[in-house]
Amino acid sequence: MIFSLISPLLLASAFAAPALDSLPGAREAAAVQAPALPEAREWTVMVYMNGKSNIEPFALADLNRFETVGSTDKVAIVAEIGRSKGLDNDTAADGDWAGVRRYYVTKDADAEHIASPLLADLGASDMGDWKQAAAFLKWARAEYPAKKYLFVIWDHGWGWLDPLKPGVPEEGTKSISHDFVTGNYIATRQMGRIFKEAGKVDMYVSMACFMQMAEVAYELKDGADVIVGAEEVIQLPSLNWEGFLAQLAANPAARPETAGAYMVDTFKEMYSRPEMQELLAQGGYGTQLSAIRGGKLRELAKKVKGWASLAMAADDRAALARAKADVVRFEIGDPSTDPDKRIAFYGDLHHFVELAARHADKSRPGAATALAAGAELNKFITSELVIKNAALGRDRTGKDFSAVKGLAVNVPGRPGTLIEYYPTYSKLSFARDSGWETFMKYLDGIENR
Repeated sequence: MIFSLISPLLLASAFAAPALDSLPGAREAAAVQAPALPEAREWTVMVYMNGKSNIEPFALADLNRFETVGSTDKVAIVAEIGRSKGLDNDTAADGDWAGVRRYYVTKDADAEHIASPLLADLGASDMGDWKQAAAFLKWARAEYPAKKYLFVIWDHGWGWLDPLKPGVPEEGTKSISHDFVTGNYIATRQMGRIFKEAGKVDMYVSMACFMQMAEVAYELKDGADVIVGAEEVIQLPSLNWEGFLAQLAANPAARPETAGAYMVDTFKEMYSRPEMQELLAQGGYGTQLSAIRGGKLRELAKKVKGWASLAMAADDRAALARAKADVVRFEIGDPSTDPDKRIAFYGDLHHFVELAARHADKSRPGAATALAAGAELNKFITSELVIKNAALGRDRTGKDFSAVKGLAVNVPGRPGTLIEYYPTYSKLSFARDSGWETFMKYLDGIENR
């Protein structure tokens, strides 16, 4: 609006108009100060909640959980939430509306209804479109300016891979935010476009399964200073929103790394409760959440490349076979498709390197240098890359999640098909910069023992 008001005066000056300070009342007007802009909040929390799937009831429940704390004069909470009709687990709760809406989240004690003010009804928007996510992020930053920004994508996640969509050409190298109505989802390169379009954030959170992988985080490294996510399936009811938002509201000056630690600490507290421990035990799951530094991921790729090259040179196949067999793997399949979790190909990076060292034949040529590089890599992961990590319980094969240190990676398993996906691994930046794809091909020739 300022430009549209000033520009006629600028044009008039080209035609020898009188000096501005000679106009009637101009000097008096110049003495009047412009109204001060409102002070920016400390944080704006922006949650992109794609409930247009079989987890719609949990999206509505989590939005109600946000309302237990609500926005304050220091922390704004806004949400874009979608839901639909006719899908599995469809619920009539909260008026049984369908579509996509934006809310400014306010404090409310009613856990059954959304009381926050509705800001916009966006109709049947495609929440699997990266442009929709970018538009929400841009809108939230413009409407609720803050010193620090936290962006959350809430929905299903599949780690680095893109599940096949019949008749659709391959697009990306990761999937999140599956819109079951449109059949669309956001892929890795599209994720990068979100931040290029809408700007970098201080903290990014995947409230989705399997997303805390080296391959995924590396694609996000330029979009967020702190990246929070889980290596394993995230159980519902998801994260400890009440605890995290309460801590942020009580400590609004918290820096991004501190906020990331809040999210991990409150997650650990929630899943340490007896009822949550029982939930995990019944399902045969361990659980995990970590916060990592985006700015350390390039250095991670270099250290991974160094260790993998030396491990291949040492060619200790017996040690690597044990590492493949014993590493904590994450539940891509289920007890019927992958009974001993040996086909699953997501595993903890630190644990894999640790096991390779534990079983190494130290007398082999090159063993000493490979072991030193592995020790350096693992020290880097725990002391520099990972801000905070919480890992609890055991999986259905009895593997202890205390070995899970905060970042997963693709570790080839036994032959088998758990999900059909596009063969796009080579397009990942991590595959290129770390040399991990070459190492994976080498591991493919080593049988799990």
